Amino acid sequence: MAKDQEVERIAKKLDKMVHKKNTDGAIDLLRELKNMKMSLETLQSTRIGMSVNAVRKQSSEEEVQTLAKTLIKSWKKLLDGAEGKAAEEKKKEVSPLRSSMSTDSPGSSDRSKKQPLPETPKTPTTPTTPKFTSFPPAPVTTDTVRTKCRELLEAALQTDGDHITIGADTEHLAAQIEDSIYQEFRSTDQKYKSRLRSRISNLKDPKNPDLRRNVLAGNISAERIANMAAEEMASAELKEMRKALTKDAIREHQLSKVGGTETDMFQCGKCRGKNCTYTQVQTRSADEPMTTFVLCNGCGNRWKFC
Repeated sequence: MAKDQEVERIAKKLDKMVHKKNTDGAIDLLRELKNMKMSLETLQSTRIGMSVNAVRKQSSEEEVQTLAKTLIKSWKKLLDGAEGKAAEEKKKEVSPLRSSMSTDSPGSSDRSKKQPLPETPKTPTTPTTPKFTSFPPAPVTTDTVRTKCRELLEAALQTDGDHITIGADTEHLAAQIEDSIYQEFRSTDQKYKSRLRSRISNLKDPKNPDLRRNVLAGNISAERIANMAAEEMASAELKEMRKALTKDAIREHQLSKVGGTETDMFQCGKCRGKNCTYTQVQTRSADEPMTTFVLCNGCGNRWKFC
């Protein structure tokens, strides 16, 4: 238990460095991890693999990158060994069953020569050891533009550190989002870049944390966020603002077109003409002055004032 707490402490420090984009002192923490005897249970409960991998990508120090890669490689071997052992035990459980089938009765050996035993249908087995979620497979690419876009997406997903609380693998998630966009355009042209820029901007938006959290938690899939319209990604506050502006614009348009009095008292700020039509409407309470809507008959420019 004490070792788990120590590893968890180091993981939190590494995550904090990544969040602040300052990996000074990371080499000392990685050396501490190297001197620890790590168990599979500790790796899975502390998710230290994800933290080390994030520091490796963030740091520009060659020593940090090398040591991080060494640790990750050794932990993967630990996982592979555990899974291999589990598979071996599964085989041992099946072997005695097959032996008993061949010795059920005295004449079974003769019958087996004439009629082969029917093969048991192969069904996928669930590994007894959980997968090490720090290193899931991700769509692979060697394109430098796509790789850079994935890094920018991952950084956006890590805004405010929500990925740590939720326990999401941002590297894999960013790769899935980018791959979904690429599969639509089949190139890294301007449309592809524009789509990615809008995803990154909305995921980083401090006024719209719910979008990022829903993507990290899986409530919005990678395929869905890759194809969402700007209106769908907007925060609740922005959606209400857009709705109000649209309603106000429609009302102004209708008021300026219906009726109105022609005048030369107003000068258009756009074409400087004075051929205008105005309408006054009580849009607020009765004790407030009326709102004047003005339409320039020359260029169609509209404005209002109280």
